[in-house]
Parts: sequence; structure tokens; C-alpha cells
Amino acid sequence: MASDLKIHAFEDVSKHNKIKDCWLVISGKVYDVTPFMDDHPGGDEVLLAATGKDATNDFEDVGHSDSARDMMEKYFIGEIDASTIPQKRSYVPPQQANYNPDKTPEFVIKILQFLVPLLILGLAFAVRHYTKKE
Repeated sequence: MASDLKIHAFEDVSKHNKIKDCWLVISGKVYDVTPFMDDHPGGDEVLLAATGKDATNDFEDVGHSDSARDMMEKYFIGEIDASTIPQKRSYVPPQQANYNPDKTPEFVIKILQFLVPLLILGLAFAVRHYTKKE
């Protein structure tokens, strides 16, 4: 196997990110897990979420069994060129407006917060007044 060892660039590996074509980078090795997609106990979504990055931490955090680690060997297709792995991606969260699901203007909400309790209080007094025995 050492003579057939192929070195893959990270950019090439990251292109394999679909259900019918899925490669993962784990501990500097590249695995073509496409045939395993349907059989993975966590589902194919877990494997797809680990594409396009170094999935070593994802793999180790789950605590895979020794048999799972042995099974990986049949999916091994080469090693990753370490110089092509991006050092770190900076995550920039998307800009979001304040949560207002029904798009009600804020002044309406403030008025209702004042008027609804007054309405309930008025209703309580009206019920008491009309149901009171004379």
C-alpha cells in the first residue's frame, strides 16, 4: 500500500462533499466514505457535515470503537498534503435583525402591553358590577 500512496490537496478533497461522493480528512488521512453513507449509524448528515474541513476532532469527539477504527482502513485512499490545509477559518456570523416574527411595529407592542392589562381590569370591574346582587 505504501507504493500506491496518493497525496491529495485539501482543495480537491473538499470538492467531494455530496452523498454520492463523500471524502473525509481524519488524522492526516483521506477516506472515501461514499459506500458507507447508508450504513453509518449517525446517518449521512453527520458525514456530510464533516466534509470540507479536517474532521479529526469531529471523529474523536464521538468516541468511535476499535472496530469502527479498523473499518476505516477499507475506505483509506491516501493522505492529505498538510501544506494545503487552511490554518483556521474565521467564522463571521450573519447579520440578523431583532426577532419580531410577525413584523409588528414596536410602538404597537408597547401600547398593547399597557392597554391589555387595563382592558382586563375594566372587564373584571364590569363583570363584578353587573353580577352584583342589589
